[in-house]
Amino acid sequence: MLATEGMEDEEKWLAEGIAAIQHNAFYMSRALDSDNLREALKYSALLLSELRTSKLSPHKYYELYMRAFDELRKLEMFFREEDRHGCSVIDLYELVQHAGNILPRLYLLCTVGSVYIKSKEAPAKDILKDLVEMCRGIQHPTRGLFLRSYLAQISRDKLPDLGSEYEGEGDTVMDAVDFVLQNFTEMNKLWVRMQHNGPVRLKEKLDKERSELRDLVGKNLHVLSQIEGVDLEMYKDVVLPRVLEQVVNCKDEIAQYYLMDCIIQVFPDEYHLQTLETLLGACPQLQPAVDVKTVLSRLMERLSNYADSSPEVLPDFLQVEAFAKLSSAIGKVIEAQVDMPVVGAISLYVFLLTFTLRVHPDRLDYVDQILGACVKKLSGKAKLEDSKATKQVVALLSAPLEKYTDIVTVLTLSNYPRVMDHLDAGTNKIMATIIIESIMKNDTCVSTADKVEVLFELIKGLIKELDGTATDELDEEDFKEEQNSVARLIHVLYNDEPEEMLKIICTVRKHIMAGGPKRLTFTVPPLAFSALKLVRRLQGQDGDMAGEEVPATPKKIFKLLNEIIEALSSVPSPELALRLYLQCAEAANDCELEPIAYEFFTQAFVLYEEEVADSKAQVTAIHLIIGTLQKMTVFGVENRDTLTHKATGYSAKLLKKPDQCRAVYACSHLFWVDDQDGIKDGERVLLCLKRSLRIANAAQQQANVTRGSSGPVTLFVEILNKYLYFFEKGNPQITSSAIQSLIELIKTEMQSDTTTPDKASDAFFSSTLRYVQFQKQKGGLMGEKYSPIKV
Repeated sequence: MLATEGMEDEEKWLAEGIAAIQHNAFYMSRALDSDNLREALKYSALLLSELRTSKLSPHKYYELYMRAFDELRKLEMFFREEDRHGCSVIDLYELVQHAGNILPRLYLLCTVGSVYIKSKEAPAKDILKDLVEMCRGIQHPTRGLFLRSYLAQISRDKLPDLGSEYEGEGDTVMDAVDFVLQNFTEMNKLWVRMQHNGPVRLKEKLDKERSELRDLVGKNLHVLSQIEGVDLEMYKDVVLPRVLEQVVNCKDEIAQYYLMDCIIQVFPDEYHLQTLETLLGACPQLQPAVDVKTVLSRLMERLSNYADSSPEVLPDFLQVEAFAKLSSAIGKVIEAQVDMPVVGAISLYVFLLTFTLRVHPDRLDYVDQILGACVKKLSGKAKLEDSKATKQVVALLSAPLEKYTDIVTVLTLSNYPRVMDHLDAGTNKIMATIIIESIMKNDTCVSTADKVEVLFELIKGLIKELDGTATDELDEEDFKEEQNSVARLIHVLYNDEPEEMLKIICTVRKHIMAGGPKRLTFTVPPLAFSALKLVRRLQGQDGDMAGEEVPATPKKIFKLLNEIIEALSSVPSPELALRLYLQCAEAANDCELEPIAYEFFTQAFVLYEEEVADSKAQVTAIHLIIGTLQKMTVFGVENRDTLTHKATGYSAKLLKKPDQCRAVYACSHLFWVDDQDGIKDGERVLLCLKRSLRIANAAQQQANVTRGSSGPVTLFVEILNKYLYFFEKGNPQITSSAIQSLIELIKTEMQSDTTTPDKASDAFFSSTLRYVQFQKQKGGLMGEKYSPIKV
């Protein structure tokens, strides 16, 4: 309620002030039109008296000031025309000093002073010095600020600058600089004093009002930057030291932050680079509440853009040791501001790292130095729990990944993993995922065991529990995605040298084995296949070389593979282990290592017997065993017979009759292999097929007993197709009469009342008969073979 009434009062006071200015401006204009100097001065003084008010906020005072300013421009035009008022500019300068009130007097004095300088009847420096000194008569913060702002406005085009019409005859650039600096100093003092214009309880309101007037002070620095005569030498020796002296000595956080930002924004980048030490030296002296990190970040941003704009300036950065100075300044700021939160310190290092990656991307030692400083700041503290600080650390760690794209470069940074150690378990995982994504995105090849060691230390949050975090607490989908990303990473680790590649595999194995059983189903397969790739490259080496440094050989790798796959027993995951054993057996076959291949098959059978209990898993496993065994060429007669006997035996012991039937007829391929001499045992093929027929018939009878119908004839049709396959391959035991009998059997079964009609089975049988008919009509030897068969 009180605030609303105050605003209404202020609006009323502003309206009254504007009305008074308009009233006096009317009479002043009449006096100007009639060339009546004394009347013009009388009403202009009355008009300017309205600026003596203390009732308005700075925002409203500005509105009043602008009304008066517009009228003063008319008065200045009148003062320039001596023939109209009949008074010399010197006399006029004396005359206006007789105004009754000091504020109108000084506004009029500044207005006449502008005309006086332009007339060149006196040195510009003397008039400017007189004006800037006289303005000290107004010490009220708001009134004084606007008065000096008016002085700066009317004098900015009349400074004795290089090439200016006001230069010479004793007027130098230094006079212009002295005038602007003095006016700036006085304005800043008034601006800082504004905070004491009201009670402490209104501090927030007063600070807001002060902020609204900051540009009045900042314009002085802009004027300084526009003076042509202010070269690097003058800026370095005069301008910057005096400005910084005022900034530091004012001890006001609002003023210090704004003016430091002004310095950075208005003066040239080259000047900042050459005076870096001086500028940075002021930062630790600023008030603790000043947002130094924003000030420094803007400075580094400007310098980075300057470096980007022209490669020719890069030697200058090295010459002035920009990085060392920035790094030292940041350290001093952190040391000076003991209450600075961790997030503030880390933010400063992020800005410094961004600057370094843009200006000195080739200096990895600089990058590592920044990371080391960050480690020092975080040392002795618990894991980061502040989400903002954690976010900044992630930004710090992500910056090198984005810049270099090649993770191998990042792996050379000794302090990188030390920074990661300060992240909590969840953020560590996020960072590890970012690292893996970077490797995948950029097709990076990590090709040495040492680099792999460092890499897996970085991503340890994904490959083992940190801080006692149990995998059971994780979301299942998130966990799978994390482990799949690790699996993808393992696939891209590669080196052309077998010995180094083996070291890489051993390094990865060491890390993933520490990850707990739940992760092994994701990480063991890619590692096993990576080792198998290496085996393929080494085919032909026997690996019996003596000595301590045993080279990478298939035997050595197979031994390692056996140990890796055995680890899956702790999961347990027998089906996966069985598949991997069979893959290893196939690789051992290609390397012509019969004992090793036999051992892997033995392991697979042991798993099948002891661990694979689910009936569906058994069916899948036995078909995998049969398929792999069929491709094996390394086994002698005895070993092959042992394994095939085992396979056929397990096939006949499957739970369901249809599964038994299919597994047994699949075993027929173990006794007839086209591309290998000696394995063409027609009798045993026929035995398998007859046995599968008996099982199929038993399945039909069993179905008839339990369901009252014998079910479809699909199994018989499948067996018929096997007969046809071996018939074509030239197995003498498979005769046309046997095929004919089987066809008749199927037809009889299909016509039986107990057989369940099945469109798929009927179509399958019809398609098979069409194939037989096609072969008969084709002619030639195959046509002759098929000719006795009637369909």
